[in-house]
Amino acid sequence: MTDQTPETTQLFLTAAMPCPYLPGRMERKLFTHLSGRRAAMLHQLLSDNGFRRSQNLIYRPACESCNACQSVRIVAGEFRPGKRFRRVLRANEDIGVTVQPTLATLEQYDLFKRYLDTRHVGGGMTQMSYEDYEYMVEDTPVQSVLVEYRLRDLPDQPLVAVALTDVMPDGLSMVYSFFDPDLAHRSLGTFLILDHVTQVRSAGLDYVYLGYWVKDSPKMAYKTDYRPLEVQRGSLGWMRLEE
Repeated sequence: MTDQTPETTQLFLTAAMPCPYLPGRMERKLFTHLSGRRAAMLHQLLSDNGFRRSQNLIYRPACESCNACQSVRIVAGEFRPGKRFRRVLRANEDIGVTVQPTLATLEQYDLFKRYLDTRHVGGGMTQMSYEDYEYMVEDTPVQSVLVEYRLRDLPDQPLVAVALTDVMPDGLSMVYSFFDPDLAHRSLGTFLILDHVTQVRSAGLDYVYLGYWVKDSPKMAYKTDYRPLEVQRGSLGWMRLEE
């Protein structure tokens, strides 16, 4: 297989589709495939320019007359959890964390389906089969892991959350995460992000990449709670998001 380089990489543009974040707008994505020995290098280079990975593809929005979708990352070394975040950490002190290779299991898939059927009713991912889930998890050309979260104080240590995470030279990129919808009182989505901040700091790295933030999208508003936060501003590079 021919190795990709920045000079030989071909970029493709998708057809216009309804925007999932801003009503009445259309979105298009610029994307390319990741393959070969230099996939990790290209992944890092494109991620630093606002791209995100999905399986063996890496993409970024390329919408006409709109640049609302912007990549954001937490500056882990400067992050200090406030009162609400400390309360979430205390509420989940009984959760054990293990880092696993990217191998799909039926236990994960069952949790994944329950999460989608409860939290994303009618969404396209709700139709995913086990084979689709397996492909989502295992089809990665870069260094990725599955972070599993279990209630360690119970006899069977049930699985309550999973994060599919890319390991970057400067931090961790949260590709996709899901959790037990019956444990909403634990704020597990928040806990997973806080745990990734802890992992990044423990490893002496710098950032937790959170994907895209859309200023005027209510479903994206939570990301600005994790300050200091940096936003990718195109040719200006990464810039601190002001209060």
